[in-house]
Amino acid sequence: MTFRATLIVLVLAVALAGLVGYRMMMKWAEAPVVSEAEHPPSQVVVIPEGATFQKVAALLERERLIKSRAAFVLLGKAQEADRKIRPGEYELNPAMAPADILAKLIAGRVVLHSVTIPEGYTMAQIADVLARQQITDRAEFLRLAQEKAFVKTLGIAAETLEGYLYPDTYRFPRPAAARDVIRTMVEQLNQVFNAEWQARANDIHLTKHEVLTLASVIEKETGAGDERPQISSVFHNRLKKRIPLQSDPTVIYGLPNFDGNLHKKDLSNPSPYNTYRWAGLPPGPIASPGAESIRATLYPAASRYLYFVSRNDGTHQFSATLDEHNKAVEKYQKQFFSRPHRTRT
Repeated sequence: MTFRATLIVLVLAVALAGLVGYRMMMKWAEAPVVSEAEHPPSQVVVIPEGATFQKVAALLERERLIKSRAAFVLLGKAQEADRKIRPGEYELNPAMAPADILAKLIAGRVVLHSVTIPEGYTMAQIADVLARQQITDRAEFLRLAQEKAFVKTLGIAAETLEGYLYPDTYRFPRPAAARDVIRTMVEQLNQVFNAEWQARANDIHLTKHEVLTLASVIEKETGAGDERPQISSVFHNRLKKRIPLQSDPTVIYGLPNFDGNLHKKDLSNPSPYNTYRWAGLPPGPIASPGAESIRATLYPAASRYLYFVSRNDGTHQFSATLDEHNKAVEKYQKQFFSRPHRTRT
């Protein structure tokens, strides 16, 4: 064998050994850090906004979720995935193959956090809940909820999104863009306020905005769910007779600084939400009503009631005449609060 031929054989042998070594190294690197049989615990890893693929690979290696940063980078380049990683929280564990981890990052299968928005919450209270659970930025949420241009893009003809952020339990990534959270909540309202309810609103000559406005007042007026149709009947009857609604929650909503107690002077406040001073519905919702309050607005009980007063047990006494109402006030309010150790709230 000539020198030239020997050299070629040696070069090929070295190349083959290198290829075999590379294949073995890649096979090692592309395997999970540990086997599933070891049942390793999962951990949440946060991929920051704007992180490069190199930084993501370094993070995964540091957290011992992959064996080789370099091999992971090569895997990403092979799939042209180096710019497709989505930021957010991911639940990963060392028993996952790097290819599976990469697929999860590309698909954006982030951790979703459950958050419940109670019925009767205002925009500000909803923003507080979301901020407390680190779902989205409070200031940005409120800014968008009051930005007329953004509100218009949602197909809503209102000054703000008060009343249009449907109270429900949602699952959001952390963090989530405020506009995405808002869109989700408005879309949920549109699902609940279906074609049947819209047709019913048309039948009773109310717009969707008016329905949500009255429903929000009903939501704030009672904690007893089965009373909502009766509460609704009182307000519907008053609207028909052009009698002011005289709802304390609307007055409170219109006060710039509410100290927790409604005072007599507050009833003369010039706010358009003061339903003691102005007849008809207030300009818009005072909170986010739930489905039952919306239903009660659309389907009020048949009654002659024009008044109701709290029985101090979460329920109300309903009356058709002022004389009946005054007797109920005497029984459930004046006598109740005149007893020892009773204070108004």
